[in-house]
Amino acid sequence: MLGTETARRCCSTPGPASPREEVTQIEHTTHKKAFVYRLYPTRAQEAALERLLDLTRELYNAALEERREAWRKGKSLTVYDQMRLLGEVKTVRPEYQGVYAQVLQETLERLDKAFQGFFLRVKRGEKAGYPRFRGRGWWNSFTFPQVCRSGGWVGPGKPLGNGKVKVPGVGHVRIKQHRPLEGVPKTFTLKRSAGEWYAIYTCEVLPQPLPPSEEAVGIDLGLTHFVATSDGETVAPPRTYRKAEARLAAIQRSLSRKKRGSNRRRQARRRVAKLHRKIANQRKDFHHKIARRLVNKYGTIVHEDLNTSGLARSRLSKSVLDAGWAQFLRILSAKAASAGRRVIAVKPHNTSQICPQCGLTRKKELSERIHACECGCVLDRDVAAARVILALGLDGAFGDGQRVAAPA
Repeated sequence: MLGTETARRCCSTPGPASPREEVTQIEHTTHKKAFVYRLYPTRAQEAALERLLDLTRELYNAALEERREAWRKGKSLTVYDQMRLLGEVKTVRPEYQGVYAQVLQETLERLDKAFQGFFLRVKRGEKAGYPRFRGRGWWNSFTFPQVCRSGGWVGPGKPLGNGKVKVPGVGHVRIKQHRPLEGVPKTFTLKRSAGEWYAIYTCEVLPQPLPPSEEAVGIDLGLTHFVATSDGETVAPPRTYRKAEARLAAIQRSLSRKKRGSNRRRQARRRVAKLHRKIANQRKDFHHKIARRLVNKYGTIVHEDLNTSGLARSRLSKSVLDAGWAQFLRILSAKAASAGRRVIAVKPHNTSQICPQCGLTRKKELSERIHACECGCVLDRDVAAARVILALGLDGAFGDGQRVAAPA
């Protein structure tokens, strides 16, 4: 997971800077990268982790109620006002004395971010979504916001070199550290997912620029082909959800027959959650591999600026969400930012209707999968669209030098 600021520098419209100049510009910048490791706590340690989850969730809900009451009375309450009251909370509730202080502060900051997002959506005229109280099933992580100071560990999350990690209030928890950390760890998050625990280190790392490449490619994202490139290469979609749909339906039916509050229902819910997690992990793994292949080969990558949220509300919503275009483009932009590559987004209007050879617009139905133009250009529809996308990204030059303006 790379920082949005660095990714934004790379995901831009065409400019005069060459790939070599862009690599020079990012050599001294940093970005954030997450490292996720599986934890194997004992029963006592798992109980301690669950207790910390419950305490932070209760604090979040109490702080939210306090803000609601302040608003009803016409008063303003900031995150710093609430942080100053943490001492009183520990006096009234002695169990909070065993919770790392910065974890409590980060919980209040998390609520503050929820309110900031709420007010920003109100200002934009979007569906606001007021911050909600969190039940047990809707609160699955807590964060130690400061794990290193002056280049050295200050305690939380420190790997001990014996296959264990130090967690304040819990002890030394067994961890599967399958790859080494990079850069400087900034935060340490403990997350519960489908009954399993994970440690997430967010590290500040330096970019790793690849050798400059003058090659450019346009990519068309679709459902028949997940990616079609202007070079004629196509990649089949993973369809991870579709492949697991029958199995998912079976275990969901089994869940619906279980008595609420029973152990069997809890076990069935866990099976459903694990399958959903597996589907998401398979999709993400596919996206990472395709993005890495493109970034390694090409210096400039041009794609459509898709309205994925709008497409997710269409009649093809299940297939669109299964493909995960938005996640893929985020991963692609992040990898490109770290490698010193350019990612360019162009408007998607009519890219599949324009001939990449002569630049004329030829209307086609969605069922037509071959582009055949009077000029003699015959291509796979998605490959033709990828060539149009590349041409728009490279200042709209088509065919024999004819220039076509980007669609409005």
